[in-house]
Amino acid sequence: MIEKLLEIAAKAGSEAMKYYGLSEGTIQKQDESPLTLADCASHRCIVDLLREAYPEIPVLSEESTEEELAGRKNWHTFWLVDPLDGTKEFIKQSGEFTVNIALVVGKEPVAGVIHAPVLGKSWSAEKGKGAQLHEEKKRPNVLRSRQWQAKEPVFVASRDHAGPQVKSLIEKYPAAITTSMGSSLKFCLVAEGKADLYLRDVPTMEWDTAAAQIIVEEAGGLLTDLQGKRLSYNKAVLRNPALLTLGDPTFWPELG
Repeated sequence: MIEKLLEIAAKAGSEAMKYYGLSEGTIQKQDESPLTLADCASHRCIVDLLREAYPEIPVLSEESTEEELAGRKNWHTFWLVDPLDGTKEFIKQSGEFTVNIALVVGKEPVAGVIHAPVLGKSWSAEKGKGAQLHEEKKRPNVLRSRQWQAKEPVFVASRDHAGPQVKSLIEKYPAAITTSMGSSLKFCLVAEGKADLYLRDVPTMEWDTAAAQIIVEEAGGLLTDLQGKRLSYNKAVLRNPALLTLGDPTFWPELG
């Protein structure tokens, strides 16, 4: 399954890249967030390929219509997809955007892939089978998050979505190095052992975190709400609470 998901994510990324750098490719959603033609192209590619390979499993995508999602609360197994995570980064041409695909069973992700087309990298995981980093023309590398680096921890923060709790946390750990990254790549830094912590105190949606959650967990880390509760999926409302990603599950920061 992981090989098939990597293949689908790569094809969707190629579809998105057809619009990379084209100023005329941006429109607005009803909530005024940017939606590119690349989002739509990636969405169509993923949905078509998933339905072809796994016709019995429904798809919940960020770009799905209300009609397509009718009855989703009764789904036990489904695909959870963000066809282009980091639309703002895509528009800015930073390269820090991803294609995210996860398989959810019950209320939890059990397999997932994150693909970064410009970087030529993909991250994958399957429950009980570990997590891997895939780079072009290289053998996959096993991912392991790292123990808490007390002397000089590395915090990941969003360029566009750092809220007050993030600023407060950074003040409590003056020795911390803060790095910024777009899209789901922030979770990947923790999974790779390149960062210790990622606090997100402004809203995310389920498709933003599902693939990242299984990758972080299979790498040895933790992704929870701010009370330490594991995220749940296919909720009545698809919005996530504030969340915390840790490379070392035995460490809990002073959140204030």
